[in-house]
Parts: sequence; C-alpha cells; structure tokens
Amino acid sequence: MASKSETVLIALFDALSAALPSGAGIQRNGVLPVRIPAAGQIILRDGDPGQPEVLMSPVLYYYEHSADVEIIVDRPATARDATFDTLKQAVGAALAADRTLGGLCDYVDADAPAPVTLPVENGDGLKVATISVTLRYGSADPLL
Repeated sequence: MASKSETVLIALFDALSAALPSGAGIQRNGVLPVRIPAAGQIILRDGDPGQPEVLMSPVLYYYEHSADVEIIVDRPATARDATFDTLKQAVGAALAADRTLGGLCDYVDADAPAPVTLPVENGDGLKVATISVTLRYGSADPLL
C-alpha cells in the first residue's frame, strides 16, 4: 500500500494525464526528453511536503505539499504560445475538475506560471514554465 503522499501524487498525475490534449507527453520526475511532442510535454515533480502542522488527539500531520508541474513546448514561434496556453488550460481544468483529488486532499490549488523562452541551437526556443501546485492533506503518520 502506498503512503498518503504517494497516493496523492499518483492521483494528481492521473488527473493531469486525463486532462492533457491528445499527443501531449507526461512523465513524473523524469528528465527533459530529447524530443518534445508537438502538443507539448508535462513533467510532474514531487516537490516538497514541507514541515507539517501537528494536531493532537488524534494525531494528524497536516501538510501543504508543494508539487511542481513543468510545461515545456518546442514549436515554431507562430504556434508556441497557443500550444503553451492549451497545456496551461489543461492543467487548470484538471485541478478545477476535482479540488480534492477524489477526497484525498482537503484542497488543491495552483499559482500562475511565469513562462520564459529558452534559446536552443537551430530552433525557435523552448517555452517553459513551472506551475506550483499546493496539495493540502492530513496523514496519521509522516511516513505512511
């Protein structure tokens, strides 16, 4: 049986996967692929659960776990912004569809991304951004 934090991250990954447009890639904690799909790439990073607030009687470790969703788009300049926006909206739709990830979290929300364009040799550049997603949940044990 997976720990609470792992179960929450799996649920987030599944929600993101279901919301992505056809042809977009998704991976968890992966390295940047050599080729980015035309529809873009998402990489979910586990992030940091941070220090929990400990509640007593019964004991509950309450986390505001910050995970990162990286969006990477490698398209010609004419299509790059629209493709990026489509992926950003897909992430937003995945989170808005179920703010509790099936009851695993009290609430899930995200910060707006700050996209940048990274230059690449012989290309128009990669448009990338990180969306910080906050997962609020409790666990009876920090390791379970």
